[in-house]
Amino acid sequence: MENITENDIRYAEAKKRVKRLKSFYTHILIYTVVNIFIISQNLKLKTNYDYADLDNYWTAIFWGVGLLGHGLSVFLPTFILGSNWEAKKIKELMDKNK
Repeated sequence: MENITENDIRYAEAKKRVKRLKSFYTHILIYTVVNIFIISQNLKLKTNYDYADLDNYWTAIFWGVGLLGHGLSVFLPTFILGSNWEAKKIKELMDKNK
C-alpha cells in the first residue's frame, strides 16, 4: 500500500478546486462571448427602436440562471461549510467506523 501524505491529499484537493474554478471561468467567458454576439445580432436586425423587446434576451436570462447555479456550486460550499469541511467529515466518519 502506498504512503499517502497530507501534502498529497492537499495537492489533490487544490488540483480539484483549480479545475472547478477553471471550468467556471470558462463558462463565464463562453456566456459573455455568445450573449454579446446574440445581442449585437438582435440590435443589428432591429428595425423598430421605439421599444425594447426580449426576443433574444431569454437565452441570456436562462443561461445566466444556470451560470449563477454553477457559481454557487463552486464558491458556496467553501463559503458556508469551510474549506476543510469535507476532509474533516470523512475523517470523523472513518474514526466512527473503527
